[in-house]
Amino acid sequence: MHIDVNNAFLSWTAIYLLENGSKYDIRNSYAVIGGDAKSRNGIVLAKSNPCKKLGVKTAETIYSARKKCPALKVYPPNFSFYSKMSKSLFDLLYKYTPDIEIASIDECYLDYGKVMNIYGDPYLFAEKIQKQILDELKFTVNIGIANNKLCAKMASDFSKPFKIHTLYDYEVEEKMYPLPVGDLFGIGKKTVPKLERLGIFTIRDLANSDENMLRRYFKNMASSMILSARGINNDPVISDNIEPKGIGNEITLVKDTLDFDEISSHLLSLSENVAMRLRKQKKYAHTVCVTVKLKDFKRKSHQKKLENATCSTSVIYEAAKKIFLEMHLEDDIRLIGIRLDNLTDVVAHQISLFDNSYDVSSNTLDDTIDSIKMKYGNKIIKTASLIDRKDFNNLKEKQ
Repeated sequence: MHIDVNNAFLSWTAIYLLENGSKYDIRNSYAVIGGDAKSRNGIVLAKSNPCKKLGVKTAETIYSARKKCPALKVYPPNFSFYSKMSKSLFDLLYKYTPDIEIASIDECYLDYGKVMNIYGDPYLFAEKIQKQILDELKFTVNIGIANNKLCAKMASDFSKPFKIHTLYDYEVEEKMYPLPVGDLFGIGKKTVPKLERLGIFTIRDLANSDENMLRRYFKNMASSMILSARGINNDPVISDNIEPKGIGNEITLVKDTLDFDEISSHLLSLSENVAMRLRKQKKYAHTVCVTVKLKDFKRKSHQKKLENATCSTSVIYEAAKKIFLEMHLEDDIRLIGIRLDNLTDVVAHQISLFDNSYDVSSNTLDDTIDSIKMKYGNKIIKTASLIDRKDFNNLKEKQ
Protein backbone atom coordinates (compact mmCIF):
# COMPACT_ATOMS: atom_id res chain seq x y z
CA MET A 1 0.00 0.00 0.00
CA HIS A 2 1.05 3.58 -0.69
CA ILE A 3 -0.40 6.07 1.79
CA ASP A 4 -0.26 9.74 0.81
CA VAL A 5 -1.58 12.73 2.77
CA ASN A 6 -3.90 14.91 0.71
CA ASN A 7 -2.45 18.40 0.33
CA ALA A 8 -0.32 17.89 3.42
CA PHE A 9 1.13 21.34 4.10
CA LEU A 10 -2.17 23.14 3.60
CA SER A 11 -4.16 20.55 5.57
CA TRP A 12 -1.71 20.56 8.45
CA THR A 13 -1.58 24.37 8.55
CA ALA A 14 -5.39 24.41 8.61
CA ILE A 15 -5.40 22.01 11.56
CA TYR A 16 -2.84 24.15 13.40
CA LEU A 17 -4.91 27.30 12.90
CA LEU A 18 -8.14 25.59 13.97
CA GLU A 19 -6.43 24.26 17.08
CA ASN A 20 -5.27 27.78 17.89
CA GLY A 21 -8.55 29.65 17.65
CA SER A 22 -9.24 30.11 13.95
CA LYS A 23 -12.94 30.20 13.11
CA TYR A 24 -12.74 28.85 9.58
CA ASP A 25 -10.91 26.15 7.64
CA ILE A 26 -8.46 27.62 5.12
CA ARG A 27 -8.81 24.46 3.01
CA ASN A 28 -12.07 25.98 1.77
CA SER A 29 -10.68 29.47 1.06
CA TYR A 30 -8.25 31.13 -1.38
CA ALA A 31 -5.17 30.09 0.55
CA VAL A 32 -1.66 28.93 -0.20
CA ILE A 33 1.32 27.94 1.89
CA GLY A 34 4.39 29.85 0.78
CA GLY A 35 7.52 31.69 1.76
CA ASP A 36 8.38 35.37 1.74
CA ALA A 37 7.85 36.70 -1.79
CA LYS A 38 10.97 38.86 -1.41
CA SER A 39 13.23 35.89 -0.71
CA ARG A 40 14.23 32.75 -2.61
CA ASN A 41 11.47 30.97 -0.67
CA GLY A 42 8.72 33.04 -2.29
CA ILE A 43 6.96 30.18 -4.02
CA VAL A 44 3.71 28.26 -3.59
CA LEU A 45 4.34 25.12 -1.56
CA ALA A 46 0.68 24.05 -1.32
CA LYS A 47 -2.63 25.43 -2.54
CA SER A 48 -6.31 25.05 -1.66
CA ASN A 49 -8.80 23.58 -4.13
CA PRO A 50 -10.39 27.03 -4.78
CA CYS A 51 -6.93 28.29 -5.77
CA LYS A 52 -6.32 25.22 -7.92
CA LYS A 53 -9.53 25.95 -9.86
CA LEU A 54 -8.13 29.42 -10.69
CA GLY A 55 -4.96 27.91 -12.11
CA VAL A 56 -2.59 28.43 -9.18
CA LYS A 57 0.18 25.83 -9.33
CA THR A 58 2.64 24.41 -6.84
CA ALA A 59 6.18 25.87 -7.19
CA GLU A 60 5.07 29.03 -9.00
CA THR A 61 5.92 32.39 -7.41
CA ILE A 62 3.59 34.07 -4.94
CA TYR A 63 3.62 37.09 -7.25
CA SER A 64 2.33 34.99 -10.15
CA ALA A 65 -0.29 33.30 -7.95
CA ARG A 66 -1.67 36.68 -6.83
CA LYS A 67 -2.25 37.66 -10.44
CA LYS A 68 -4.49 34.62 -10.88
CA CYS A 69 -6.13 35.00 -7.48
CA PRO A 70 -6.26 38.61 -6.15
CA ALA A 71 -8.01 37.45 -2.95
CA LEU A 72 -5.11 35.11 -2.19
CA LYS A 73 -3.99 34.79 1.41
CA VAL A 74 -0.51 33.42 2.07
CA TYR A 75 0.30 31.42 5.18
CA PRO A 76 3.91 30.66 6.17
CA PRO A 77 5.04 27.05 6.42
CA ASN A 78 5.20 25.57 9.90
CA PHE A 79 7.70 22.76 9.55
CA SER A 80 7.89 21.93 13.24
CA PHE A 81 4.13 21.29 13.27
CA TYR A 82 4.37 19.38 9.99
CA SER A 83 6.96 17.10 11.57
CA LYS A 84 4.65 16.56 14.54
CA MET A 85 1.73 15.62 12.26
CA SER A 86 3.95 13.38 10.17
CA LYS A 87 5.13 11.54 13.27
CA SER A 88 1.52 11.12 14.44
CA LEU A 89 0.63 9.52 11.11
CA PHE A 90 3.52 7.08 11.09
CA ASP A 91 3.06 6.23 14.78
CA LEU A 92 -0.55 5.31 14.01
CA LEU A 93 0.52 3.04 11.15
CA TYR A 94 3.33 1.45 13.18
CA LYS A 95 0.64 0.10 15.53
CA TYR A 96 -0.36 -2.27 12.74
CA THR A 97 3.03 -3.25 11.29
CA PRO A 98 6.73 -2.35 11.52
CA ASP A 99 7.12 -2.95 7.77
CA ILE A 100 6.76 0.67 6.69
CA GLU A 101 9.06 2.63 4.40
CA ILE A 102 8.82 6.39 4.85
CA ALA A 103 9.14 8.00 1.41
CA SER A 104 8.76 11.62 2.53
CA ILE A 105 7.21 13.69 5.31
CA ASP A 106 3.70 12.95 4.01
CA GLU A 107 3.84 9.54 2.31
CA CYS A 108 4.94 5.98 2.97
CA TYR A 109 4.77 2.41 1.73
CA LEU A 110 3.25 -0.31 3.90
CA ASP A 111 4.00 -4.00 3.24
CA TYR A 112 0.50 -5.34 3.84
CA GLY A 113 1.29 -8.82 2.54
CA LYS A 114 3.06 -9.68 5.79
CA VAL A 115 0.04 -8.84 7.97
CA MET A 116 -2.88 -9.66 5.66
CA ASN A 117 -3.58 -12.89 7.55
CA ILE A 118 -4.11 -10.76 10.66
CA TYR A 119 -6.18 -7.88 9.29
CA GLY A 120 -7.94 -9.45 6.32
CA ASP A 121 -9.13 -7.91 3.05
CA PRO A 122 -6.75 -5.10 1.93
CA TYR A 123 -9.49 -2.76 0.72
CA LEU A 124 -11.45 -3.02 3.97
CA PHE A 125 -8.25 -2.43 5.94
CA ALA A 126 -7.51 0.66 3.82
CA GLU A 127 -10.98 2.01 4.57
CA LYS A 128 -10.39 1.42 8.28
CA ILE A 129 -7.05 3.26 8.16
CA GLN A 130 -8.52 6.18 6.22
CA LYS A 131 -11.32 6.62 8.75
CA GLN A 132 -9.01 6.31 11.74
CA ILE A 133 -6.63 8.95 10.36
CA LEU A 134 -9.54 11.33 9.69
CA ASP A 135 -11.16 10.75 13.09
CA GLU A 136 -7.99 10.95 15.17
CA LEU A 137 -5.69 13.25 13.17
CA LYS A 138 -8.26 15.35 11.27
CA PHE A 139 -6.79 15.07 7.77
CA THR A 140 -7.40 12.80 4.78
CA VAL A 141 -5.17 10.41 2.87
CA ASN A 142 -5.24 8.57 -0.41
CA ILE A 143 -4.31 4.89 -0.40
CA GLY A 144 -3.09 2.88 -3.37
CA ILE A 145 -3.15 -0.93 -3.21
CA ALA A 146 -1.11 -3.07 -5.60
CA ASN A 147 1.29 -5.99 -5.96
CA ASN A 148 4.36 -3.72 -5.90
CA LYS A 149 5.51 -0.28 -4.78
CA LEU A 150 5.42 1.35 -8.22
CA CYS A 151 1.80 0.39 -8.91
CA ALA A 152 0.73 1.28 -5.36
CA LYS A 153 2.21 4.76 -5.87
CA MET A 154 0.48 5.10 -9.24
CA ALA A 155 -2.83 3.95 -7.76
CA SER A 156 -2.75 6.46 -4.91
CA ASP A 157 -2.41 9.28 -7.49
CA PHE A 158 -5.36 8.26 -9.70
CA SER A 159 -7.87 10.73 -8.26
CA LYS A 160 -8.01 12.73 -5.02
CA PRO A 161 -8.86 13.47 -2.27
CA PHE A 162 -9.83 10.79 0.26
CA LYS A 163 -9.83 7.93 -2.25
CA ILE A 164 -8.72 4.29 -2.33
CA HIS A 165 -7.58 2.81 -5.64
CA THR A 166 -6.23 -0.59 -6.63
CA LEU A 167 -3.77 -1.37 -9.43
CA TYR A 168 -3.18 -5.10 -9.32
CA ASP A 169 -1.15 -6.91 -11.99
CA TYR A 170 -4.26 -7.76 -14.00
CA GLU A 171 -5.47 -4.12 -13.90
CA VAL A 172 -2.34 -2.48 -15.33
CA GLU A 173 -3.41 -2.57 -18.99
CA GLU A 174 -6.90 -1.28 -18.21
CA LYS A 175 -6.08 1.41 -15.66
CA MET A 176 -2.49 2.49 -16.35
CA TYR A 177 -1.80 1.97 -20.05
CA PRO A 178 -4.21 4.72 -21.28
CA LEU A 179 -2.58 7.42 -19.09
CA PRO A 180 -0.22 10.06 -20.56
CA VAL A 181 3.40 8.91 -20.36
CA GLY A 182 4.16 11.88 -18.08
CA ASP A 183 1.89 10.34 -15.43
CA LEU A 184 4.22 7.36 -15.01
CA PHE A 185 6.07 7.56 -11.70
CA GLY A 186 9.74 8.28 -12.38
CA ILE A 187 9.24 10.03 -15.73
CA GLY A 188 10.23 13.66 -15.24
CA LYS A 189 8.99 16.77 -16.99
CA LYS A 190 12.11 17.03 -19.17
CA THR A 191 11.80 13.42 -20.32
CA VAL A 192 8.22 13.75 -21.58
CA PRO A 193 8.95 15.91 -24.67
CA LYS A 194 11.85 13.60 -25.59
CA LEU A 195 9.50 10.61 -25.50
CA GLU A 196 6.81 12.45 -27.44
CA ARG A 197 9.29 13.29 -30.18
CA LEU A 198 9.77 9.53 -30.53
CA GLY A 199 6.01 9.02 -30.88
CA ILE A 200 5.54 7.83 -27.29
CA PHE A 201 2.53 9.62 -25.82
CA THR A 202 0.93 7.09 -23.48
CA ILE A 203 2.18 4.57 -20.94
CA ARG A 204 0.99 1.87 -23.37
CA ASP A 205 3.28 3.32 -26.05
CA LEU A 206 6.24 3.16 -23.67
CA ALA A 207 5.39 -0.36 -22.50
CA ASN A 208 5.43 -1.56 -26.12
CA SER A 209 8.56 0.38 -27.14
CA ASP A 210 11.66 -1.17 -28.63
CA GLU A 211 14.33 -1.18 -25.94
CA ASN A 212 17.23 -0.93 -28.38
CA MET A 213 15.71 2.18 -29.92
CA LEU A 214 15.10 3.79 -26.53
CA ARG A 215 18.62 2.95 -25.37
CA ARG A 216 20.03 5.26 -28.06
CA TYR A 217 18.33 8.18 -26.33
CA PHE A 218 18.12 7.17 -22.67
CA LYS A 219 21.02 4.72 -22.28
CA ASN A 220 20.68 2.51 -19.19
CA MET A 221 17.39 4.13 -18.20
CA ALA A 222 15.62 2.55 -21.18
CA SER A 223 15.13 -0.88 -19.62
CA SER A 224 13.81 0.45 -16.28
CA MET A 225 11.45 2.85 -18.08
CA ILE A 226 9.87 0.02 -20.09
CA LEU A 227 9.57 -2.24 -17.05
CA SER A 228 7.89 0.56 -15.09
CA ALA A 229 5.46 1.19 -17.94
CA ARG A 230 4.52 -2.50 -17.78
CA GLY A 231 3.89 -2.22 -14.05
CA ILE A 232 6.89 -4.40 -13.19
CA ASN A 233 8.80 -3.49 -10.04
CA ASN A 234 10.63 -5.65 -7.52
CA ASP A 235 11.79 -3.03 -5.01
CA PRO A 236 11.17 -4.26 -1.45
CA VAL A 237 9.60 -2.16 1.29
CA ILE A 238 12.67 -1.21 3.33
CA SER A 239 11.54 -0.43 6.84
CA ASP A 240 13.03 2.65 8.46
CA ASN A 241 12.43 0.81 11.71
CA ILE A 242 15.26 -1.70 11.18
CA GLU A 243 17.72 0.38 13.16
CA PRO A 244 16.28 3.46 14.84
CA LYS A 245 19.66 4.93 15.71
CA GLY A 246 21.00 5.90 12.32
CA ILE A 247 23.62 8.50 11.53
CA GLY A 248 22.85 11.29 9.09
CA ASN A 249 23.81 14.74 7.93
CA GLU A 250 22.37 17.11 5.34
CA ILE A 251 23.19 20.54 3.96
CA THR A 252 21.17 23.29 2.29
CA LEU A 253 22.84 24.44 -0.91
CA VAL A 254 23.65 28.09 -1.51
CA LYS A 255 21.95 27.84 -4.90
CA ASP A 256 19.52 25.30 -6.33
CA THR A 257 21.38 23.00 -8.71
CA LEU A 258 21.41 19.67 -10.51
CA ASP A 259 25.06 19.86 -11.57
CA PHE A 260 26.49 16.41 -10.80
CA ASP A 261 30.06 17.63 -10.22
CA GLU A 262 28.89 20.09 -7.58
CA ILE A 263 26.54 17.56 -6.01
CA SER A 264 29.33 14.96 -5.95
CA SER A 265 31.52 17.30 -3.92
CA HIS A 266 28.70 17.73 -1.40
CA LEU A 267 28.18 13.97 -1.25
CA LEU A 268 31.89 13.49 -0.57
CA SER A 269 31.83 16.04 2.24
CA LEU A 270 28.72 14.43 3.73
CA SER A 271 30.25 10.96 3.37
CA GLU A 272 33.34 12.04 5.28
CA ASN A 273 31.18 13.50 8.04
CA VAL A 274 28.85 10.53 8.58
CA ALA A 275 31.63 7.95 8.13
CA MET A 276 33.80 9.64 10.73
CA ARG A 277 30.89 9.67 13.20
CA LEU A 278 30.24 6.01 12.41
CA ARG A 279 33.86 5.07 13.11
CA LYS A 280 33.83 7.10 16.30
CA GLN A 281 30.95 4.94 17.53
CA LYS A 282 32.78 1.80 16.32
CA LYS A 283 29.79 0.93 14.12
CA TYR A 284 29.25 -0.32 10.59
CA ALA A 285 26.33 0.52 8.30
CA HIS A 286 24.41 -1.90 6.12
CA THR A 287 22.22 0.76 4.46
CA VAL A 288 23.05 4.07 2.75
CA CYS A 289 20.23 6.53 2.06
CA VAL A 290 20.39 9.74 0.03
CA THR A 291 17.76 12.42 0.65
CA VAL A 292 17.12 15.53 -1.43
CA LYS A 293 14.74 18.44 -1.07
CA LEU A 294 13.42 20.00 -4.27
CA LYS A 295 12.72 23.70 -4.75
CA ASP A 296 9.07 23.14 -3.77
CA PHE A 297 10.30 21.62 -0.45
CA LYS A 298 9.18 18.14 -1.47
CA ARG A 299 11.58 15.54 -0.11
CA LYS A 300 12.66 12.47 -2.02
CA SER A 301 14.86 9.67 -0.78
CA HIS A 302 16.34 6.48 -2.12
CA GLN A 303 18.37 3.87 -0.27
CA LYS A 304 20.34 0.72 -0.91
CA LYS A 305 21.47 -2.13 1.27
CA LEU A 306 25.19 -2.84 0.92
CA GLU A 307 26.48 -6.35 0.40
CA ASN A 308 28.90 -5.80 3.30
CA ALA A 309 28.43 -3.45 6.25
CA THR A 310 31.02 -0.66 6.12
CA CYS A 311 32.51 2.35 7.85
CA SER A 312 34.66 3.35 4.87
CA THR A 313 34.31 6.90 3.55
CA SER A 314 35.08 5.84 -0.02
CA VAL A 315 32.54 2.97 -0.01
CA ILE A 316 29.81 5.23 1.40
CA TYR A 317 30.67 7.97 -1.11
CA GLU A 318 30.57 5.65 -4.13
CA ALA A 319 27.27 4.16 -2.94
CA ALA A 320 25.80 7.64 -2.42
CA LYS A 321 26.73 8.72 -5.96
CA LYS A 322 25.11 5.63 -7.46
CA ILE A 323 21.98 6.10 -5.35
CA PHE A 324 21.70 9.75 -6.40
CA LEU A 325 21.95 8.86 -10.09
CA GLU A 326 19.30 6.16 -9.66
CA MET A 327 16.86 8.81 -8.41
CA HIS A 328 16.72 10.20 -11.99
CA LEU A 329 16.03 13.74 -10.77
CA GLU A 330 15.19 16.40 -13.34
CA ASP A 331 14.50 19.40 -11.10
CA ASP A 332 17.16 21.37 -9.24
CA ILE A 333 17.64 20.50 -5.59
CA ARG A 334 18.10 22.85 -2.64
CA LEU A 335 19.16 20.33 0.01
CA ILE A 336 20.98 17.01 0.03
CA GLY A 337 21.77 14.56 2.80
CA ILE A 338 23.17 11.13 3.55
CA ARG A 339 21.91 8.78 6.23
CA LEU A 340 23.44 5.51 7.38
CA ASP A 341 21.04 2.94 8.82
CA ASN A 342 20.84 -0.67 9.91
CA LEU A 343 23.96 -0.26 12.05
CA THR A 344 25.93 -3.12 13.55
CA ASP A 345 28.85 -3.56 15.95
CA VAL A 346 30.49 -6.32 13.94
CA VAL A 347 31.23 -6.81 10.27
CA ALA A 348 31.78 -9.96 8.26
CA HIS A 349 32.99 -9.44 4.69
CA GLN A 350 31.93 -11.76 1.90
CA ILE A 351 34.89 -11.70 -0.47
CA SER A 352 35.25 -13.68 -3.67
CA LEU A 353 38.49 -14.40 -5.52
CA PHE A 354 37.65 -11.53 -7.87
CA ASP A 355 36.50 -9.00 -5.24
CA ASN A 356 38.87 -6.32 -4.01
CA SER A 357 36.24 -4.15 -2.32
CA TYR A 358 37.57 -4.77 1.17
CA ASP A 359 40.56 -2.44 1.36
CA VAL A 360 42.42 -2.56 4.67
CA SER A 361 44.69 0.31 3.63
CA SER A 362 41.63 2.51 3.01
CA ASN A 363 40.35 1.82 6.53
CA THR A 364 43.79 2.60 7.95
CA LEU A 365 43.85 5.90 6.04
CA ASP A 366 40.36 6.79 7.34
CA ASP A 367 41.49 6.10 10.91
CA THR A 368 44.60 8.24 10.44
CA ILE A 369 42.59 11.16 9.05
CA ASP A 370 40.11 10.84 11.92
CA SER A 371 42.90 11.04 14.52
CA ILE A 372 44.38 14.15 12.85
CA LYS A 373 40.98 15.87 12.74
CA MET A 374 40.19 15.02 16.35
CA LYS A 375 43.54 16.46 17.43
CA TYR A 376 43.70 19.58 15.25
CA GLY A 377 40.10 20.18 14.12
CA ASN A 378 37.98 19.23 11.11
CA LYS A 379 39.42 21.95 8.86
CA ILE A 380 43.04 20.88 9.23
CA ILE A 381 42.84 18.25 6.46
CA LYS A 382 40.55 17.98 3.44
CA THR A 383 40.09 15.77 0.43
CA ALA A 384 41.72 17.56 -2.52
CA SER A 385 38.48 17.76 -4.50
CA LEU A 386 36.82 19.66 -1.65
CA ILE A 387 39.39 22.47 -1.59
CA ASP A 388 38.14 25.66 -3.20
CA ARG A 389 40.29 26.61 -6.20
CA LYS A 390 40.93 30.11 -4.77
CA ASP A 391 42.10 28.61 -1.50
CA PHE A 392 44.31 26.20 -3.43
CA ASN A 393 45.93 29.03 -5.42
CA ASN A 394 46.47 31.04 -2.22
CA LEU A 395 48.09 28.00 -0.65
CA LYS A 396 50.47 27.62 -3.62
CA GLU A 397 51.41 31.33 -3.42
CA LYS A 398 52.25 31.01 0.30
CA GLN A 399 54.41 28.00 -0.42
